[in-house]
Amino acid sequence: MTALLGLGTYRVPGEELAAAARRAAGSPYAWIDTAPNYGAGRAHRLLAPALADHLHLRVATKAGFLTPATARAAHAAGVVNTPLTRHSITDRFLRWQTERSRTELGRDRLDAVFVHNPEYDRGDHHELADRLRTAFAVLEEQACSGRLAAYGVATWSGFTEGAFTVPVLDRLATEAAGTREHHLSIIQLPVSLVMDTHFRQALHGRGPIAQAEGRGWEIHASAPLHGGELPSLATPEVAALLREGASVAAACIAAVASCPGISRVLLATGKAAHWSEALGVVGAPAISSDELRTVLDVLAAPL
Repeated sequence: MTALLGLGTYRVPGEELAAAARRAAGSPYAWIDTAPNYGAGRAHRLLAPALADHLHLRVATKAGFLTPATARAAHAAGVVNTPLTRHSITDRFLRWQTERSRTELGRDRLDAVFVHNPEYDRGDHHELADRLRTAFAVLEEQACSGRLAAYGVATWSGFTEGAFTVPVLDRLATEAAGTREHHLSIIQLPVSLVMDTHFRQALHGRGPIAQAEGRGWEIHASAPLHGGELPSLATPEVAALLREGASVAAACIAAVASCPGISRVLLATGKAAHWSEALGVVGAPAISSDELRTVLDVLAAPL
């Protein structure tokens, strides 16, 4: 079985966002992934009407990055030290930002909150571990009070740079909660035929995807088309190896959805045709690991 499809909102134009969310509401296990800094800080407010009309839509947001306007508001509220702050995961800021996110999204309870790219300003390993433990403690408080269902880490390079590992995140969440029964149960990381490190590791039962799956966590794949660049980097011949008759973009999505351990593929699109095509390939039988290894080797071969 392949992964489920979710709507990513990072690159969806603001004028297309509400329609994209309503389209996602008709999908199985509908899920929207967003962040307060997306859409120049407007994404939450633009999504709110669709979320109000479709209460079954599950929504995940993030906390970490600040737009200039958010930084000024956070500074006025006394939760960051300067209005020039662009990234923060302090306890004061996380409490303020998650409450603001619930208000903007119109949800008393969020389905997930990700600590957003904690590797962005990490210092040394001990400093980052301390900041993450403190962040997890805040999110544990909110989970226990019913204001969020789960939390996790959304990262671009944290695993590949060695800023943290899944076992470390698990340990820090246990320390924050005071029990193994913590609410950290989801990670988000880039997986594609271009950013293939995690992909290759998963095909061999190693790396963060396999480690998270072994703990029963959800694993969400971001940037499956590498920011929209992948369809121009792959070829119809490669697409045919993956999914006969599918477009290059759809075949690349099918590959990520077939990666062992991936729970959900996040596709950022405001186009109805692109969404429908992705739904079709994600719902099809998974591509075998042998076929996936062959395609990754073909793409990695020198010209």
